[in-house]
Amino acid sequence: MEKKRIELYTPKYYYTCAIAGVLACGLTHTFVTPLDLVKCRRQVDAKLYKGNFDGWSKIYRAEGFRGLYTGWGPTFIGYSFQGAAKYGFYELFKKKYSDLVGEETAHKYRTTVYLAASASAEVLADIALCPWEALKVRMQTSTVPFAKTTFEGFNKIKSQEGLSGFYKGLTPLWGRQVPYTMMKFASFERTVEFIYASLGKPKQDYNKLEQLGVSFLGGYIAGVFCAIVSHPADTLVSKLNNVKKAEGESTLALSLRLTKELGFTGMWRGLGTRVIMIGTLTALQWLIYDYVKVATGLPTTGSSGGQEKK
Repeated sequence: MEKKRIELYTPKYYYTCAIAGVLACGLTHTFVTPLDLVKCRRQVDAKLYKGNFDGWSKIYRAEGFRGLYTGWGPTFIGYSFQGAAKYGFYELFKKKYSDLVGEETAHKYRTTVYLAASASAEVLADIALCPWEALKVRMQTSTVPFAKTTFEGFNKIKSQEGLSGFYKGLTPLWGRQVPYTMMKFASFERTVEFIYASLGKPKQDYNKLEQLGVSFLGGYIAGVFCAIVSHPADTLVSKLNNVKKAEGESTLALSLRLTKELGFTGMWRGLGTRVIMIGTLTALQWLIYDYVKVATGLPTTGSSGGQEKK
């Protein structure tokens, strides 16, 4: 008996997209933890390491292989939650906004639809991510080891700072992630569209493997743009989660103070590392996401129209 295909825009479709998002974001962010670790530490202290290899070498000598994956626990949990919401709600909002304005208008202004849908999805996704991002950064950047395990670290923040300790970086996180995700989805959709147009044949004329290759390439190109757009806010998030507020100081006041202290050069510190990390990360995310969709009988993302070639 032939396996029943998942119908587009049904609850099962959105559920499948959310599961694909868990795998795409949770696995990839955990995989690049060593890159993220050195990047975060250099953002907080520029003199700590000369570069990535120097950082990895020093961490490995001091803490062994396990030290290179400091913070992997909250990374996996947080970005799994975020991935589910990011991709699941993106597909939902893209459909809702397209229906709202009508098919013709949605196609004509499709970039605007991509931007609006991705921004809406990311606002919700970051609420799920923020507590785990706060813990990850604290574990990765504290001079004295903050906690040995994710559970210990979570309880430590909860007991010392309460809920505000988990969410004091939410606004800067939105400042980093919302532009990042808007660029990630809109540039990916339009890049994939451009690639198929350049190849000269519609998407459905290519087999699954070829379509996944386009997803990977489009993802890497989108990732480079993402890294550039979101980097200053990423630096600020790293600093915010590693610096205590002065008595009576608001998160906004602390953010402004840190921005002034960092200066223009400081805000862009670690960009090269992040371009490599985010480019690779985004390419792998789109590859995994579309692989799961293809494996469940759904078409790959982008350049709408037609099912994959059998």
